Amino acid sequence: MKIAVLVSIGRHPVSGVARYSRNDAAALTLALPLATTHGATLDVLHAGDPSNAALKEYLALGARSVEVIDMPPDADPAPQLAARLRGYELVLTGTRGEGGFDSGMLPYCVAHALGVPLVSSAVDLSLSGACAQVRQFMPKGLRRRLEVRLPALIAVHPLANAATSYAYARLREGTIECAAPAANGQHGTAADQSAWTIRPATAKPVRLAAAEKRSGHARMLSATTTESRGGSVVIEGSSVEKAQVILAYLREHQLVDY
Repeated sequence: MKIAVLVSIGRHPVSGVARYSRNDAAALTLALPLATTHGATLDVLHAGDPSNAALKEYLALGARSVEVIDMPPDADPAPQLAARLRGYELVLTGTRGEGGFDSGMLPYCVAHALGVPLVSSAVDLSLSGACAQVRQFMPKGLRRRLEVRLPALIAVHPLANAATSYAYARLREGTIECAAPAANGQHGTAADQSAWTIRPATAKPVRLAAAEKRSGHARMLSATTTESRGGSVVIEGSSVEKAQVILAYLREHQLVDY
């Protein structure tokens, strides 16, 4: 039996430093005991830059080696990964990357290219014969159990029952192996790449709102009745006088500190 885990490069939410992806680390943690129990071959794959130092963190999380398909960052990794994954009974990956605006479509594209079923948002996984039993995450705390026939691709939810174990000794023992792109894989075309514009994210303006000072009973009444919330409408006067009224309101509700 052959099991593959697809891993990506994550990003720290505060510093933005490259690191391992928590979603993909959960998938790797679920795959390790499955490979040991069923005597399966476990391969960890990444499509991108083989010199990225964050890939070594997957070695510390339990991967003996990480095979990297060298390709530019703006290329589509789905065709390359699909060509490499043919013949695997089980493929695990995270639900989405941590790049900020990742679409989460990669598992679906790879499963479509391989022609295998996909189960998303898995929080638990076990194998029985030629089938996999999956416990799936659902909104409002609900869970449901599914059985899917192998081969299949399973996307692991961030809240999966997986406690990662980081060991520096494993990081020193593991290796990063660079693989050439598959001959039948296709990079994204220039037309596809030109249709996208990449730029840094900008913070949205914060709307100023006065703090609610009414009691809970008064707030409940306002939800069922229409009442005046106070304030004043300034029509007459110059622009300076109108600006002073606005500034006085902001100072009264401590929305400005000058």
